[in-house]
Amino acid sequence: MKSYFDIEGDGGSDIVGQVTAQRAELEESLAGVRHLVAVGSGKGGVGKSTLTMALAQVLRRRGHSVALFDADFNGPCQARMAGLEETPWVPGANGLILPRRSDGLGVLSMGSVFGGDKPFDPEHGAAGHSYVWRATREFSVFGQLLAAVDWGTLDFLLLDLPPGAERTVHFADFLGPRAAFVLVTIPSDLARGVVSRSVAALEETDSPLTGYVLNMAGYYCRECDGVRPLFPEGDEILDAPLLGRVPFDPELASICDRGWPEAAALPPSAAALAGVVDRLLASPLPAAQTPPSPT
Repeated sequence: MKSYFDIEGDGGSDIVGQVTAQRAELEESLAGVRHLVAVGSGKGGVGKSTLTMALAQVLRRRGHSVALFDADFNGPCQARMAGLEETPWVPGANGLILPRRSDGLGVLSMGSVFGGDKPFDPEHGAAGHSYVWRATREFSVFGQLLAAVDWGTLDFLLLDLPPGAERTVHFADFLGPRAAFVLVTIPSDLARGVVSRSVAALEETDSPLTGYVLNMAGYYCRECDGVRPLFPEGDEILDAPLLGRVPFDPELASICDRGWPEAAALPPSAAALAGVVDRLLASPLPAAQTPPSPT
């Protein structure tokens, strides 16, 4: 059996050619996407997916053309939040047709393909050793889907990333300077410590870190029309720009569980979400040379 050191060159795999070809396909597919924004967090359970959907709703209502790519293959939830669980993927003349709601929001999610109780399990030839292939296969599928979809002309493509500091930096390495990153944390010293690892890791990549959102910064009390404490006071500061503090809103959680109705009014936490969008739009985001939609 040959060892790694016995292999000459690329072993005949033409890996450089494959990567170059995939990069070209990605550039062509994303040519009409002006801003690519990846929403991540080193910590799970911080409300990242709910926040991503809410930000998409605020952007859309301001007149921006927006789509979501649910990159969390093992925990896809954006299809359900958008009410597109039963919408199949259909090939078109220029690639996969992006599933859209009638209000124009496009969502690509494994939740439209697999049931909520089925894990993403890429085929591999190493029974009992799936960990060897999982990361490689996940990014292979991610790249293939990103290149295969007909995204059309968009102002924003939001990527809902899976949790994990190391996975966040892997996506940054894959996407490069084309994508801006927004991290999500909560007012917890434990969460802040974990997410700070993502901040430090992103500093070693070419992807700009636009800032972070402090989610669940208190909870919105409908009876008193105010924000009440939810977590003990602690050190909430990360070494990155703060885009805003968003309170936990039971109404927002309920809307996402049901599938966000297209005619639903924004919940009371919308003012905080609007502030996040204001700061995001004012940030120096990487941009393709694509004409923006009228706002």
